Amino acid sequence: MTLKENISEVTEFVLVGLTDAIELQVPLFLMFTLIYLNSLVGNLGMIILILLDSRLHTPMYFFLSNLSLVDCVYASAVTPKVMEGLLTGDKSISYNGCAAQLFFIAAFAITESFLLTSMAFDRHAAVCKPLHYSTTMTSTVCALLVTGSYVCGLLQSSIHVAFTFHLSFCHSNVVNDFFCDIPPLLALSCSDIYTNEVVVFTLAACTMVFSLLVILNSYLFIFIAILRMHSAEGRKKAFSTCASHLTTVSVLFGTIIFMYLQPSSSHPMDTDKVSSVFYTMIIPMLNPLVYSLRNKEVKSAFKKVAEKSLISLRN
Repeated sequence: MTLKENISEVTEFVLVGLTDAIELQVPLFLMFTLIYLNSLVGNLGMIILILLDSRLHTPMYFFLSNLSLVDCVYASAVTPKVMEGLLTGDKSISYNGCAAQLFFIAAFAITESFLLTSMAFDRHAAVCKPLHYSTTMTSTVCALLVTGSYVCGLLQSSIHVAFTFHLSFCHSNVVNDFFCDIPPLLALSCSDIYTNEVVVFTLAACTMVFSLLVILNSYLFIFIAILRMHSAEGRKKAFSTCASHLTTVSVLFGTIIFMYLQPSSSHPMDTDKVSSVFYTMIIPMLNPLVYSLRNKEVKSAFKKVAEKSLISLRN
């Protein structure tokens, strides 16, 4: 049997899911439904608020609106399929569907990493060079940073998908995860996966090293600038902004490093599933809360939009 024949025989994969316990299917379905709805409402609501309120038409909120858009697509690539499997018991996914899911997950996870890096650069400009902020973070610079984030995400994702689905899956089609991810797919292959492991490690390491260097460098100067501030209110506001950003950076990057910067042979799959829940479902839900709903400007914009809506309904 040739390699081509082996590849062509795999027409679908079966996702093991999070658990086989029947008594947990309904509670998990309800929990993930709630998480997904919160993700959509929070992120789409943030995008709408930023579009409607001119006071939020600043570089910071431009990045936040794109982060919310990424989180919407990101969550939608995974959660609905998980919910379908829990509700119907059908955990199969087509070969092309698996490739598409991996593409969107990888593309928008990488895009989010670069968006977080861009936001660190934006905060550095705002805190360390406030007088030059408007000339540093111009609309052109912001557009280039966001476009570059999407391009890097799409290019790296295309490479991952091409290398992963070039492999032969001839032993089994059962994916030991709740979505199509690189480590469990590599574990299924009967091909030599050494090159794939090198590609995954190299791309992930380059992304992490670049992003973390920019973020740590930005926050080093931000921290120095905060210590020099004479206003207690100014220091409090700056620390609040930094804490929100660093919380998401720590959770996202920590999970990705744990997942991808180690050989697939050493991956404890059950532990990976728990980590995957964080970066595919929890982070998209938390980002609007961590970044924006605690923000006074966002609360004010929400109140303004709500009041206008009530007036329109009364009229």
